[in-house]
Amino acid sequence: MTDTPARLLNLLSLLQTPREWPGSELAERLEVSPRTIRRDIDRLRDLGYPVEATMGAIGGYRLVAGAAMPPLLLDDEEAVAIAVGLRAGAGHAIEGIEEASVRALAKLEQVLPSRLRHRVTTLQAATIPLTRGDGATIDPHTLTVIAGAATGRERLRFGYRAGDGTETKRQTEPYRLVSTGRRWYLVAYDVGREDWRTFRVDRISEPCATGARFVPRELPTGSAAELLGHTMSRQPELDIDVSFEAPASFVAARLPDTLGAPVATGEETCRLRTRAADSLEWLALRLALVDCEFTVHGPRPLAEYMTDLGARLTRSAGGSVPAAH
Repeated sequence: MTDTPARLLNLLSLLQTPREWPGSELAERLEVSPRTIRRDIDRLRDLGYPVEATMGAIGGYRLVAGAAMPPLLLDDEEAVAIAVGLRAGAGHAIEGIEEASVRALAKLEQVLPSRLRHRVTTLQAATIPLTRGDGATIDPHTLTVIAGAATGRERLRFGYRAGDGTETKRQTEPYRLVSTGRRWYLVAYDVGREDWRTFRVDRISEPCATGARFVPRELPTGSAAELLGHTMSRQPELDIDVSFEAPASFVAARLPDTLGAPVATGEETCRLRTRAADSLEWLALRLALVDCEFTVHGPRPLAEYMTDLGARLTRSAGGSVPAAH
């Protein structure tokens, strides 16, 4: 093998397997002399790969942990497995690693061959994940486009649906994605409104990096997370009062901990009184997912929203519900 770059890549691929390789075996595999192997090992070290050599009859070369993470070579199956895992991690992973999953996924998908990208998409489409929080699902492609634009400092254009259903077009300078464990948010400077804004990613549609570069502006707060927290804290709290026709243990197991625990009012009934600073749509969805009969005593906007939601669901079923058999 006379092509030095190709030979180095093949050598690196062999060294990434968890074993020690005698120099003679590497030379035989790559069809070169042991002296060439030694030179190639030195080249890899110069590139930052920590290759360790051991002496003796059973000595050889192996790749060890270094001070920094060098690039890895992945075969097709490994690349697909990692991409699928990162997509799952982006939306439904252990709390705290979602943002890192998105950054890694954006880098990987940028270099995935089209044939592998298609395999990843096909496998993801055939998988139904268990959702958390409000059950809002986000296309991983949306996250990677946003993450790529933020990292590359490119202006981002997208459609946005507000909580009241209003649709608008936005052009932003994306700063950072923030995961709260229940939802994803984009912290960005809104060019049209000339101010900082936070956007729920599940309400973003057709994100597109425009290619126009920008110089990052200084945040009005210390970090993107602080800005998001300040924005969310301005949302008024609601006094929630709901009674359920189910045991308190049944209801508690189906409500998020942030809403507190219901109090039993009978063997088969309970009542929840709490304060929450969540949107009406999220509260309505969480109550519906309890999967039992319930009555909203307050606040009035929540009861009205539930009425409107019920009417929309009925219309979506053709205006009538078939009789049970």
